[in-house]
Amino acid sequence: MAKANDLTNGSVTALILRFYFPMLLTNMLQQMYSIVDTAIVGKGLGDTALAAVGNIGPLTFLIFGFSMGLANGFSVVIAQSFGAKNYSKLRRSVASSFLLCMMIAVILTALSVSFLKSVLHIMRTDQLIMQDGLIYGYCIFGGLTATIAYNLCSCILRALGDSKTPFIAIIISTTVNIILDTFFIFVLKTGVEGAAAATIISQIVSSFICWRKIRKIDVLEINSNDFHGNGKLYIELFKNGLPMALMNSITAVGCMVIQYFINGLGVAYTTAYSACSKFTTLFMQPACTSGFAMSAFTSQNYGAGKFSRIREGLHVCLAIATISYVILGSLMVFFPTRLAGIMVSGSEPISIAKTYLPICGICLIGVNYLFVFRNGCQGFGKPLVPMISGVLEMALRIGVIALLIPIVGFRATAYAEASAWIGAMILNMLAFEYNLKKNLSRPAIKHKKIINAA
Repeated sequence: MAKANDLTNGSVTALILRFYFPMLLTNMLQQMYSIVDTAIVGKGLGDTALAAVGNIGPLTFLIFGFSMGLANGFSVVIAQSFGAKNYSKLRRSVASSFLLCMMIAVILTALSVSFLKSVLHIMRTDQLIMQDGLIYGYCIFGGLTATIAYNLCSCILRALGDSKTPFIAIIISTTVNIILDTFFIFVLKTGVEGAAAATIISQIVSSFICWRKIRKIDVLEINSNDFHGNGKLYIELFKNGLPMALMNSITAVGCMVIQYFINGLGVAYTTAYSACSKFTTLFMQPACTSGFAMSAFTSQNYGAGKFSRIREGLHVCLAIATISYVILGSLMVFFPTRLAGIMVSGSEPISIAKTYLPICGICLIGVNYLFVFRNGCQGFGKPLVPMISGVLEMALRIGVIALLIPIVGFRATAYAEASAWIGAMILNMLAFEYNLKKNLSRPAIKHKKIINAA
């Protein structure tokens, strides 16, 4: 049997870095695959197909982000139970999370497939890319269960301090994905449905690998009794999961509104924004990963009542976020043309992308710190402020782009993103400091009794 990784004892820096790097490689591989996938679609099927796939991006963020938020919220309860050494609650939390996520997968699949066409029309999707967008969307959302299963399994493993198994799973699934992408598009000559099928198959592979590891962890010897009598636990799981899910979805709505404005500019702008979004998401990953590390570290130490260690963990994660900003933000500022040219062929989309990437590169520090502070708040089991910050992000995105797009054109998209990042970061930073100071004045023994009583 395998053992979970206890983050409540030992050197804070060493623990976080050992946990961080496999998870970083996991996330980078996922995003690199996404870029390779985009490049294969763009080079193999053309810029129009790329625009169709990119146009679905905000909608997939809405659906996948909701499910990912639930899984992250559930994992906070799991990590806190592990930190408090309440293994009975730990097993019941994992069992309940699986039941709830599978039910939600069925509901989200039905809703996303049913309303896909209507939403694409609302987003002012150009008729030139509508058909490919529908085909790709129906395939991706039809396989939503596999995506949710992987998200939950990887979140459970991270909550228990295991970042290596998801890394192994992504290495294998990314290899499968790229091979299948190339085979479907260049050999079988499929359209965008080939790229979607490759993605779903790879998600099934990664889910299976993570699930096998979960079944081997010694403190997770789940039996049939762990699935029953968990009504109060369902409430606690949803109390943590729903605000985080809604935060992601609210943020996605803001992104969909941005996509609406961009689609009104023409297909070349949709193509450019698709390419820019891939790189922005990729370059966020080091800081995003430090946020995941902050969440797991905070959750376990909160459960153990070791609040002073949380401050140490914050310093380590902010240092990672700062270093990644200096390196990756510089690439966006100084090499926008080369970056855009990796994924798109036309000179017009590349020229458009050059106006977006440098602005986001300069302001990348805002979203980097946002990941750390927001995940820290979630690790305390306080997801309300992160949810409110999602509303703030949406309001800033919509307000800024609506105000500036008639004045500065496509650059308004970058200003909208930057303002959303910085505004949400400030709110989460204040909330994190408040919660940490509040808990530092709280007796650790009494706090741990409260956690175990659940």
